[in-house]
Amino acid sequence: MKGQTPQSVLQHYWGHAAFRPLQLEIIESVLSGRDTLAVLPTGGGKSVCFQVPALLREGVCIVITPLIALMEDQVQQLKQKHILAVAIHSGMSHREIDIQLDNCIYGKIKFLYVSPERIQTELFQERVKKMVVSLVAVDEAHCISQWGHDFRPPYLQIKLLRQLQPLAPVMALTASATKLVRSDIIVHLEMNQPAEFQKSFARDNLSFVVRQAENKEKKLLQILRKVPGAAIIYVRSRKATQQVAELLIKQRISATFYHAGLSYSERSSRQSQWIQNRVRVMVATNAFGMGIDKPDVRVVIHLDLPENLESYYQEAGRAGRDGKRCYAAILFHPLDGSLLREKVHQAHPPIEVLKSVYQALANYYQLALGSADHTTFGFDLDDFCKRFGLNPSSTYAALQILQDAGLIELSESFFRPSRLFFAVDNKKMYEFQVANALYDTFIKSLLRLYGAELFSEFVTIQESQIAKANKLTTAEVKTRLTQLEKMHLLIYEHITDQPQLTFLTPRLDADHLPLDRRKLQERRDLNVSKMEAMINYAEQRNRCRMRVIQEYFDEMTEDLCGICDVCIDRRKRENLATFQDYQQQILYLLRQKPLTADELELAVDPKDAQVFVEVVREMVDDGIIAYDDLW
Repeated sequence: MKGQTPQSVLQHYWGHAAFRPLQLEIIESVLSGRDTLAVLPTGGGKSVCFQVPALLREGVCIVITPLIALMEDQVQQLKQKHILAVAIHSGMSHREIDIQLDNCIYGKIKFLYVSPERIQTELFQERVKKMVVSLVAVDEAHCISQWGHDFRPPYLQIKLLRQLQPLAPVMALTASATKLVRSDIIVHLEMNQPAEFQKSFARDNLSFVVRQAENKEKKLLQILRKVPGAAIIYVRSRKATQQVAELLIKQRISATFYHAGLSYSERSSRQSQWIQNRVRVMVATNAFGMGIDKPDVRVVIHLDLPENLESYYQEAGRAGRDGKRCYAAILFHPLDGSLLREKVHQAHPPIEVLKSVYQALANYYQLALGSADHTTFGFDLDDFCKRFGLNPSSTYAALQILQDAGLIELSESFFRPSRLFFAVDNKKMYEFQVANALYDTFIKSLLRLYGAELFSEFVTIQESQIAKANKLTTAEVKTRLTQLEKMHLLIYEHITDQPQLTFLTPRLDADHLPLDRRKLQERRDLNVSKMEAMINYAEQRNRCRMRVIQEYFDEMTEDLCGICDVCIDRRKRENLATFQDYQQQILYLLRQKPLTADELELAVDPKDAQVFVEVVREMVDDGIIAYDDLW
């Protein structure tokens, strides 16, 4: 893109006139060819930091990310901007991967998204050697560190790209990383004197709150009734998402629920309703939120304690990306600490359980020793557990550890629409059409609907659309496509909407799995220490919550946020007279006429706005004042 600048690219493709803090400095570092490490908390705009420089440099940008859903989502967003992008992951056939990699060598693809497991394959390594690579961008880079909260051993293979593409700069991005994790990232990616950028973890518009609650449902309703606007409620189980959503609906609060067990269409529909503010509250497991950019979330509430502060900060950080006042609240019961300890201990089953689950997988798919290398299967956890009499919780924990060990990859509720690719050139296809009049009209309709791209790449199709164009049933369309595939004229990949399980190595002998007991114990100890830090955060009432989070991420500060529950309690004790004065003014004004919270604040014009907000909150909690249906 000759003559273009970072600002002009941002304006052209994203429609923004200016970058967010640190984005331009990070982009300029990459454009200078320097290795770059960027720690930008949730909502800091990480993707723009590698997408803009990649559009300004010649060649393809290789983006490594662990989440297939996020990968596919970013590819679709880029395509909507008319930027050529493809994704390579375990849910694809060998033939499709082959074609997409060829397109990266000989076509005009600008972004190649890839899961870290793909880097280990010989096919990928051989093709990368032939590419012109502008940049290697490693998203969720904390996954490379054994000290991170989401360690993924396949990330350790990313350094192979340094050998295959030694001239391409490497960029590492993460939302949360301690000093130890940042050091690990630099070492394992073999970064050469990288430029390091870290935005402060402090959020001056986000108030962190922990509310002790014997009755969480009652407290939840109180919060939602006094904080207007979009909300996310995080719970631990899929069952709880539905139960809490039903409770809110009964209380005339519009809500829906989301978890990985829903179908793709259900998840997409509910997500759209919430993003477009047709539904106010999203009740979800932690499967929700990654990659979703909704700036006007006013409150994020956790009904269950997250397992660590990294996860909590990331989830809480989805509130207030528009810079306006917002809240992150944990509803905490005295028993929550012991429940979390029990859960974390259950997440580390004995090595014998890991072996038995791996053997059960081999039996489930009837795999011989040495077979199924990088082969993907549909996976139903409930059916699997019933078949072998396994406990779902400990089995899921075992699958996570087998994934961490680089033996399998489990993608929950992976959705991919039907796709089509013409496996012969247009000359041979034409010859077939001339010789087979029955298929001629059908193939012509495919070309009219989806164009000549069918000859160069896999194209997303809708069988119902093809059926309408040909006056056929959907079943008849599927039959014809399957017949053409059997004739080796095209490749037809059916729609899938279920979890996928991939064997990342040839099937091993379960008694001789490459599992390191010492490392498993270290991992367990690390997760226990992270859990204890989370419990301590929730239980303590003396230290500024924002400061506790900053220090956890090695950001030393003397500053107090002034807006968390601890800071406001302190200010309330120090300014009791002010507190009482605000109470009297509020009562006086509301006796004259009803006012919104903003109108009330404008009328009082408080010197300490946060203390004023806390006064209103307490008066609502105590039943002295109340919100009506119009807020």
